[in-house]
Amino acid sequence: MTAPNAETTDDRRTPGHVPRLMNASVMAIQAMVAGVNLAVPSLSASGLHPSSTQLVWIVDVYVLVFAALLIPAGALGDRLGRRRVLIGGLAVFAAGSLGCALAPDVATLLVFRAVSGLGAAMVMPATLALTLAVTPPAGRGRAVGAWSGATGLGALLGNLVAGSTLQFFSWPVFFAVFVPAATLLAVLAAVHVPADGVRVPVDAASVPFDTTSAALLAAPVVALLFGLIEGRELGWTSVPVLAAFAVALALGALFVRHALRSAAPLVDPRLFKLPAVRAGTLGVAVAFLGIFSLFYLNAQYLQYVKGFGALATGLAILPQALCVKLVSPRAAALGERWGTRRVVALGMGLIVLGLVLLSLSTADTPYWRYLIGLLTMATGMGLATPPLSGGIMNALPRSRGGLGSGLNSTAREIGSAIGVAVTGTVLTARFTADLPAAVAERAHSASDALAAAGRLGAAEHASAVTAFTDAMAVGYRTVAVVVAVGAVPVLIWRGRRNQRASHTSWADKTP
Repeated sequence: MTAPNAETTDDRRTPGHVPRLMNASVMAIQAMVAGVNLAVPSLSASGLHPSSTQLVWIVDVYVLVFAALLIPAGALGDRLGRRRVLIGGLAVFAAGSLGCALAPDVATLLVFRAVSGLGAAMVMPATLALTLAVTPPAGRGRAVGAWSGATGLGALLGNLVAGSTLQFFSWPVFFAVFVPAATLLAVLAAVHVPADGVRVPVDAASVPFDTTSAALLAAPVVALLFGLIEGRELGWTSVPVLAAFAVALALGALFVRHALRSAAPLVDPRLFKLPAVRAGTLGVAVAFLGIFSLFYLNAQYLQYVKGFGALATGLAILPQALCVKLVSPRAAALGERWGTRRVVALGMGLIVLGLVLLSLSTADTPYWRYLIGLLTMATGMGLATPPLSGGIMNALPRSRGGLGSGLNSTAREIGSAIGVAVTGTVLTARFTADLPAAVAERAHSASDALAAAGRLGAAEHASAVTAFTDAMAVGYRTVAVVVAVGAVPVLIWRGRRNQRASHTSWADKTP
């Protein structure tokens, strides 16, 4: 049974600016996620000479580690203290960013991208848990909306930082910018977040950390992403790819079996008996699958096809990020007026519509028309994600805040990682297949292909650009179908009666 005083907050001792500091930390973490997509053309043309598959890994390995370790990191925060894990995570994030900036080759860059992802995994669950712990119940819907909006502002910040640095400097400067930013946030957290303002649940702190669960939770995600990313290059029926998918399924089953038998699992599978948790995790995952497919394609389309510079590309996404920020805090009020299921349905529908509109973009599409697709997706994200995230948190007792925020963040990052993997794979496969033979022979990446086509003449370059936009369209439409299909069970589950975990529920039967 959960102790009645498992988690308490002394509002008089908790500064009101703690939620703002948490949102700033979220923005830094998400800025890295979004900004690196803008750096893809720069990385592609750099002395690292990454292949198309390596570019996907450079983008995805951060998100992969981030996603795989979020729930273990959230549970660690419940045991060791969220403030302590937050500060440590910011320090690890800064160290990883420094390593990325100094990386001499692709392998080193991948290692330190993974280190940055570890730091991000430590930071993210603590931010939402600490925010909700210092927020009165009546204000939690708005607080979750602001926290969700911070992810959108983080995307804005990442694009602006990447655009500004890449316009005037080389790609290492983009990573270097995060070192002082994360260091400053760690110092501010150490100063302003009270050590005893949010007490760790006694029962959670006394339970040993389940390292087996942590490994079994992370490994299937790694195996799944390996299969998705390497499938095009190694062959979808090759032994390594088929083995990766088989391992993902087997280890996922082992995780469920272990969790059901464990006295203190990181995630009890019975948690998903709660409709709000099922709807929230799947809904957040498919929504972010859609938006990160856009992030991956956007920078390449605007720079390769439209001829935008890095800074102009960063500014071009600005209206979308601002739209998410404006809409997200209003989702709670709209949910009270219309019902959260309708708000989520509208949001998911707008995400799908935005993907379809973006798939119509060609070399001749004016920016204002392209912007309609961006704003449509942004409105959908702002409407759908706050009630989905809030549903997960409200279904669990306050003492399980680390777990709830870990589920939120894991769903988001797994969706993001799969979105980049699927979109990158579809783009590369279709683009390579449609390239003129003379260009395909010289193509190591999209950047190489378009540059080679330009050297061969205007006709070849036009053909290569058309091949790219056609491949982009297939990528967007593929993701639109995935989001639409994923939205169906989300809306079914969201329509069922969702009750907060009580004394007779799952949450209080777990240690």
